[in-house]
Amino acid sequence: MPKYFLYARKSTDEPDRQILSIEAQITELQEFALREGLDVVETFIESQTAKVPGRVIFNKMMKRIESGEAGGILAWHPDRLARNSIDGGQIIYLIDTNRITSLKFPTFWFDTTPQGKFMLNIAFGQSKYYIDNLSENVKRGLRQKVRRGEQCGVAPTGYLNDKANHKMVPDIDRFPLVRKLFELYATREHSLKDLRNEITSKGLISRNGKVFSVSNIQSILKNPFYYGAFYFNNELHQGTHRPAITKKLFDQCQEVMKSKARCSRRGVKEYAFRGLLRCGECGCSITSETHKGHNYYRCTKKRQKCSQKYIREEALAEQISGIIQKVSLPSAWAEEMLKELDKEKEQDAQAERAFAQNLKSQIKEVEEKLDRLLDARLESVISSEEYAVKKEKILNRKIEISERLKDFERKGDCRLELCRSFILSANQAQIAALEENFSEKKNFLKKIGSNPLLRERKVFLALENPWKLLLNRPAGACSGAAGGEKSVGYTKWLRD
Repeated sequence: MPKYFLYARKSTDEPDRQILSIEAQITELQEFALREGLDVVETFIESQTAKVPGRVIFNKMMKRIESGEAGGILAWHPDRLARNSIDGGQIIYLIDTNRITSLKFPTFWFDTTPQGKFMLNIAFGQSKYYIDNLSENVKRGLRQKVRRGEQCGVAPTGYLNDKANHKMVPDIDRFPLVRKLFELYATREHSLKDLRNEITSKGLISRNGKVFSVSNIQSILKNPFYYGAFYFNNELHQGTHRPAITKKLFDQCQEVMKSKARCSRRGVKEYAFRGLLRCGECGCSITSETHKGHNYYRCTKKRQKCSQKYIREEALAEQISGIIQKVSLPSAWAEEMLKELDKEKEQDAQAERAFAQNLKSQIKEVEEKLDRLLDARLESVISSEEYAVKKEKILNRKIEISERLKDFERKGDCRLELCRSFILSANQAQIAALEENFSEKKNFLKKIGSNPLLRERKVFLALENPWKLLLNRPAGACSGAAGGEKSVGYTKWLRD
């Protein structure tokens, strides 16, 4: 007689759900083992869903079965063991390899015969179907609840879950305190920490009697549920619950929160090009400071003695604009280039269709060769050895052509799209160079190159591909040459 492991499982470890499930399973299984004379050597109890693999206790039990400590499992029903294909397949495999010689269920018959394993497979499949179907039903119910304007889940602070009517209703004790919380914050006289202390002194605490953290208070202030709306799947929905505050008061609190966030940086001056450059002599960072109303940039000189001098922000911006201007395209050039790309795209589309059709024709020819080769073998025209050699050669050819077709269809017109994106960016570079937005200049400089250095009050930048190409464009690109000259120049350059 094999030794048995008793396995009892419920789907959740929450103490107030399925309270009697484990106790009832163990009692029934122990009585069943006594009636059947089963030798139960150990009991395994788990509170975790079997919808997905990864149950710790179940995996531990299966490893001990593989090591030979027991040859049988006693459980209430097959759905206690598995509700997913991986765990179910593992049990079937251990039965096939005689690691598991017996499975006992009070409500399900099983024997280690082909018919028994077939029925066990059906039981596992039914268990998986049940849990999958349950998931879809739950989602459908949640969507319907949202359509009715009801938020799902645990009620937020200030509300309670009405389990009888499945709605959220105001908490008599906390509802007015939540409203007071918003009103106090809208006065702009309280920080979040002071607000937390003030509202705690008035009696607003969590359901388990703990004081709210500052982040909890901030979450309450940002929750649209309190003015009558809620989010579901990142989409805002109108609720039918009783709102605690007006939308106007909620918006006032959001403005206060934004203004206080800005106030936290009060006194810290921001410099447009700080953190962008390094010293070309010693490699230290370039810092910034203000003198007599003007911003200057200089080397920090933290590593060694450095001879580099200050540069004024306006002069630095002018140099950066010059670098960006060198890799920019005027709108007229960009427009003409995009037209050329559209023409080339149409030509490529026709060529691509012809190329793909050619590959498909080659695949069809190879398949016909395989059919003729098989006919020749069936008619004993060639030997099995000749058939195997020729088939391998033709089949490899078919695989190669099929892979070429898949690779071609996957890449598509990626080359032309990248070229289009580059032209648009180069056209945007001209705008960034001419505008007075220093932040935009900084961002564009990072985009076109790397390792920007400042040496002898000059900016040096290692341009990255494909921006290097714009330095070698045809003459007249920046100056806007006449239409004929321009057309010849950029068309040849673009195709090269």
